[in-house]
Amino acid sequence: MYVPGKLQDVRTVLVDIGTGYYVEKSADDAQAFFKRKIEFLTRQMEKIQLVLQEKHAMKQAVLEMMTQKLQQLTAAQGVPAGA
Repeated sequence: MYVPGKLQDVRTVLVDIGTGYYVEKSADDAQAFFKRKIEFLTRQMEKIQLVLQEKHAMKQAVLEMMTQKLQQLTAAQGVPAGA
């Protein structure tokens, strides 16, 4: 929803710092706050990306092992694989 309006004091802004709390900061302080927040979130995303890649590799290894074991089981029973 858009509501037209005019700002009376443009020296300060309200910054949402999380969990419903707001802090009044100068425009420069708010800009520095968001720059730090972006840097923090970027680092966290990079860490999570590495963990995700490790988990994916582990999943692939488990799937390959399961496939091998299934093939061994079907071969031992004398049933053709895929039947």
